[in-house]
Amino acid sequence: MVVNSYSFLLFFVVVFIVYYLPVCKKTPLFQNTWLLLVSYVFYGMADWRMIPLLLGTTVVFWLIGLWLSREMEKGNTKAASRITTFSVILGIGILLYFKYLNFFIESLAELLQAIGLQVSWTTLNIILPIGVSFFTFKLISYIIEIHREHILPCKDLTEFAAYIAFFPTILSGPIDRPDKFLPQMKQVHTLDYTLAADGCRQILWGMFTKMCIADNLAIITNQAWGGYDHLPSTMLLIAALLYPIQLYADFDGYSNMAIGVGKILGYRVNRNFNHPFLARNMAEFWRRWHMSLTGWITDYVFMPLNIAFRNIGNTGIILAAMINLVLIGLWHGANWTYGAFGFYHGLLFIPLILSGAFGKNKKLKENSHGLPFLKDFCKMLLTYGLVAVGLTIFRADNISQAFGFLYSMLTNGLSGASIIDTYGKLYILFGLMLLAIEWIQRKQDHALQLQNLHLFSRRSIRYALYLIIILLIITFTGKSQAFIYFQF
Repeated sequence: MVVNSYSFLLFFVVVFIVYYLPVCKKTPLFQNTWLLLVSYVFYGMADWRMIPLLLGTTVVFWLIGLWLSREMEKGNTKAASRITTFSVILGIGILLYFKYLNFFIESLAELLQAIGLQVSWTTLNIILPIGVSFFTFKLISYIIEIHREHILPCKDLTEFAAYIAFFPTILSGPIDRPDKFLPQMKQVHTLDYTLAADGCRQILWGMFTKMCIADNLAIITNQAWGGYDHLPSTMLLIAALLYPIQLYADFDGYSNMAIGVGKILGYRVNRNFNHPFLARNMAEFWRRWHMSLTGWITDYVFMPLNIAFRNIGNTGIILAAMINLVLIGLWHGANWTYGAFGFYHGLLFIPLILSGAFGKNKKLKENSHGLPFLKDFCKMLLTYGLVAVGLTIFRADNISQAFGFLYSMLTNGLSGASIIDTYGKLYILFGLMLLAIEWIQRKQDHALQLQNLHLFSRRSIRYALYLIIILLIITFTGKSQAFIYFQF
């Protein structure tokens, strides 16, 4: 059941009605209990076999959090450190088992066979739980934040379990931190019309970008990757430049819908994107792209490594950044393409670190018409091109296909079959419109926050725009494609 489906609409109507009943608004416990119940129903509809894993890990980490807090209160710093280390290893172990064990078995077997050793190992019948990468990161950060004394342990199991299983975000994020989300669960939520209305607008925008842009651009990119060996270089280049827009429209579309659903229920969910294609270098891009994951890895991996390597200067920063980016890549799945994707981005950080530009966040320069100066605009184009190259690796099924696609893009020539029809040109136009809207709305959380634009100062004009978007969704919705980040 996906957010942009009629089944979810029916599901959410039931959730909404019960959630705001007078009896549920008496104490936070009632609302949290209902939220927990519907979150498990929602997760179970995706794969009911994984409910015991979600429930079991939630209870275990909740108990560990209470245990860690008691040891810290006693001043047992060594015991507290051991408990935290054990929790991190446990969380990573869950990910390694479910997501990477078969990959390690296959890779090791291939390596041994390559050097002449015959093995008869077989992979295990392991089911990959949907959303495991997201809820395990929540569990790990909860323990680390307690150890860092940024939060107190959650005494209420219902409250904690509802945070871990929060249904709008459990399948594909954003990854909410406990220090920001858990305090919201301690209050009774009454319907905030302003917040809920903004949530509806954000859902509408997410549906448009996913259903009208991402799903339709997927038709072009799927054909390109499926037939790259015989398509002309121009088609492959266009597909490579379109894929970042497709991926962004897909994932940001889901994030906007998840955040919007959270707002209707009175929750402020972590932002996941901040107009990433306005970035002028790769460091700025990663500050704007998949921010909940990048922030998590930065706080819990990069910063400790940077401190550990501080005695070796820029080499230490480069090493920490490289490990950071490779881990971000591998987080996406058990495939060497993801590791190569992360390594590629790590290489792009080296010039920034050596030049001293790493970590600096200069403001965009604009002329009197609100357009970027030529220098900044050229940097945006270059950064977009570098991102597109990296995503050809990310999109490929394996390393061989990644290099094959890039090689064909350079050598296949300019003449040949086209994979872009009249509708394809329209969908490309939608994608370009998305980039233009990103610039216009660069100071807003999402594109349909229009109150500050003079053109949309009148409510009737805004409502007309909402109606147009709904009609566009109805008219140009592409063949339904699974959300790309469901596989991660």
